[in-house]
Amino acid sequence: MAGYADIGWSNRLGWYEGFRLLVAVSPTGVITGFGFGAASTADQPMAETFFAAREHPSPRLASVGPTTSGCYVADKGFEGSENHRRWLERYGALLVHPPKRNSPKRSWPKRLRRWVAGLRQIVESVYDKLLNTFGLHGERPHQLSGLRARLAARVALHNFCIRFNDQLGRPRLAFADLLGW
Repeated sequence: MAGYADIGWSNRLGWYEGFRLLVAVSPTGVITGFGFGAASTADQPMAETFFAAREHPSPRLASVGPTTSGCYVADKGFEGSENHRRWLERYGALLVHPPKRNSPKRSWPKRLRRWVAGLRQIVESVYDKLLNTFGLHGERPHQLSGLRARLAARVALHNFCIRFNDQLGRPRLAFADLLGW
């Protein structure tokens, strides 16, 4: 996928070649929007594009989901007070993320750290399901349209499994035995 994929850094993988995935997840684990870019794309420009595409919908970026304002819980890669101010003013998006470990500026109370960590755990579970449970990590698409279709199919499967678990009265993110059939 020359011209689209490139080399980027992931704390989980180290250096890798491919794409970076950005996913918006509700507090209950439902994926409300997604997008992707080259692996070397930084979190902040991807978030800017994501929020802008939600604010001004385009058929080319329909996967980002509907316009929404509110609180987004992010990881430490999304820090930057100027970005946060701009995103709040332009898109109504309030970002909450834990401070870096050695940040003398702001230290959070333990209860707030635990609350954010609990929400981040839901997000990490969603990423794990997309990449590992549903096999997105092993995909080797040859065209951008194939990657879009495969990613959309996995997002749909993820949200279907949550809905199915709801109907069965099971925990929303308990997919293991669902997929054993």
